[in-house]
Amino acid sequence: MPLPKQHTYTSEDYWNLPDGERAELIDGQLYNLAAPSRIHQELVSELTQTIGFHIKSNNGSCKVYPAPFAVNLNADDKTYVEPDISIICDRSKLSDRGCEGAPDWIVEIVSPSSRRMDYSTKNTLYSAAGVREYWIIDPDRQRTTVYRYSEDDAPMIYTFDQPIPVGIYPGLAICIADLLA
Repeated sequence: MPLPKQHTYTSEDYWNLPDGERAELIDGQLYNLAAPSRIHQELVSELTQTIGFHIKSNNGSCKVYPAPFAVNLNADDKTYVEPDISIICDRSKLSDRGCEGAPDWIVEIVSPSSRRMDYSTKNTLYSAAGVREYWIIDPDRQRTTVYRYSEDDAPMIYTFDQPIPVGIYPGLAICIADLLA
């Protein structure tokens, strides 16, 4: 839910939020982030480990960052998001403040309060910014929607018990049900 609109917020407002308060800055508006559920955190942890292990096992150079991790999608002053998981292959985009530009792969885990933001607003933002792959994992519906913007394909929907091939890592497939077992 957006905070009351008083003015257009900037990165200065974002970086000066009170300690312990998390929000995302999208098109100059701040959106509070709710505390994640246990299942949300379990998925973030398991996915981060699985993806990180795959990268290291294959001598990859990409880096995996779970939230909280700031992503300045367009390197402008009015959009900072905190995806649940960000995978960045171009290390020149990394700074002490997070990622300056689009990650290669973003994973969002849907919470009841983030449903519209994850499926609509962020989908549009990520596509426009140049993210190559975007996963929306929906625990309530037990499905994952996968967008491969770099391939310009229609989104694919997988149930939790289906292996999901990772577009940016041929040979890697992730089954969400296995992560939760």
